[in-house]
Amino acid sequence: MAKARQNRRAKPGRADATPAPRAEEAEPARSGRWKAAWAWLAGILSAVIIAVIGVVFTAWFNARGPDAVDRISGEPPIKVGHVAVDHSTQDTALREPVTDAGERAVLLSSASGARHDAVMARHHRAPLEKTDVTVVLVGNRSSLRIVDIKPRVLDRKPVSDGALLVYTPAGGEVDTIELSADLDESAPRFATGKDPDTSYFRKKQIDLKRGERVTLSMSVKGTAAYYEFDLLVTVLAEDQTEQITIKGPDNNPFRVTGIADAYRTYYTLSPLRGWQPTSRNQACVIERKIQESKGC
Repeated sequence: MAKARQNRRAKPGRADATPAPRAEEAEPARSGRWKAAWAWLAGILSAVIIAVIGVVFTAWFNARGPDAVDRISGEPPIKVGHVAVDHSTQDTALREPVTDAGERAVLLSSASGARHDAVMARHHRAPLEKTDVTVVLVGNRSSLRIVDIKPRVLDRKPVSDGALLVYTPAGGEVDTIELSADLDESAPRFATGKDPDTSYFRKKQIDLKRGERVTLSMSVKGTAAYYEFDLLVTVLAEDQTEQITIKGPDNNPFRVTGIADAYRTYYTLSPLRGWQPTSRNQACVIERKIQESKGC
């Protein structure tokens, strides 16, 4: 009977032990479903976060990104789209006479403008008393301000007397220039004809956006000496000040010279488009400026 009781007590134990494996099997299933749900939710959240970041980055890049790229790459806040010096209406002086046979042949002939310009450059061509400079500046930031432009003297020597090339006939008039500066002053600055005693950039600045252009016509005077100069542009972009240097069309300094007492050689324009030698007296008759100087 004792064995029978033990058997009866043992049966419930075996019956209770049977469902245990089913509970253990159900737990991993529920855990798997939760993991799948969390993975799905995490995927949705990731997609939303990536989309938000993309929108924010796109907005930032459109507004500031190009500026940041330009700063990192060292791009200047403005670019020089064009620079030119008008020699077509200005008498020109050379520092040394043209004595080389090959150069003299180019000067007297109707050779290409580039060949003429090369000879002129080697002899430091300088317009007489005034250089007319045209500069086109292009904005290279989303927003910037040109706060100042100054002519900066790089070299000062006695006036050029090697040769005088007379362009303009007596009584010729010079076009009006928007801005002008005088290198004979101790601190040259640009002003307008209406207010020559006040620096233009003291009252006005030039605002540009990326791709916008401004054209400046500047007359730089120098009568007391021969000057070589460049233009120093001060630009404010994103609360940072930078300075840009502008040189002449051939990447050399701009030049201007005063009138000499006399020149070693004189030239006037030839009907054949080159230059022809002339006398001092003939040059004085043609050119009113020379008549008014000590050279005649």
